[in-house]
Amino acid sequence: MIPFATLGHCAERFSNDVAACLRGAIDKRGCASLAVSGGGTPEHIFPLLSKSELSWDKVCVTLIDERWVAADHPDSNEGLARRLLMQGPASAARFIGLKTDHANPIDARVDVEAALDTLAWPLDAVFLGMGIDGHIASLFPDLENWGDAPGRALGVAGSAARQPRISLTPTAILDSRHIYLVISGPDKRATFDAALKPGPVGEYPVRLVLHQNRVPVTVYAVD
Repeated sequence: MIPFATLGHCAERFSNDVAACLRGAIDKRGCASLAVSGGGTPEHIFPLLSKSELSWDKVCVTLIDERWVAADHPDSNEGLARRLLMQGPASAARFIGLKTDHANPIDARVDVEAALDTLAWPLDAVFLGMGIDGHIASLFPDLENWGDAPGRALGVAGSAARQPRISLTPTAILDSRHIYLVISGPDKRATFDAALKPGPVGEYPVRLVLHQNRVPVTVYAVD
């Protein structure tokens, strides 16, 4: 875990690390793939990452998850990525969104799977955030059966608490070369500390990445 006093310092280090990861992938394989999250933290990270000096035309960017809303909706992760990440040098990257014209994410899963298949797998870099409840992507503690979800895309029905969503599956998240997890604030730090202890993944979904030894995980913690 790398501690930071401010989100600004975290964003700078994170951007440098991910840019270096993408450069290394391009040098080795001629292309790179990056999956990013939404939320408040990317508002600090994306503008810095977008200015990184690398061959963005050889990078493909996709999303960890997406709410089932139009790209111009304030809650859209695609809208956030296009507005703050896919700018300047990074505008040369190819972007694969998860939202389709289907009425709901359950019906869209096959088409989303097909779009994700065009990426170079394993993903080179996965940027995860974590909710106070320990969720990552759209893998929530109160949802059942996501641990065994087949393929790379998971449709999540809406509820009174949240909008319908589409998410990468656990299999897709772990089909990666490096995971970068950012947590901020004392509440999330307490959840993270609890998730470090042994227990069911369904209790704290972030355990999916914390209790595995297949993919390196770098954790950035902002006080």
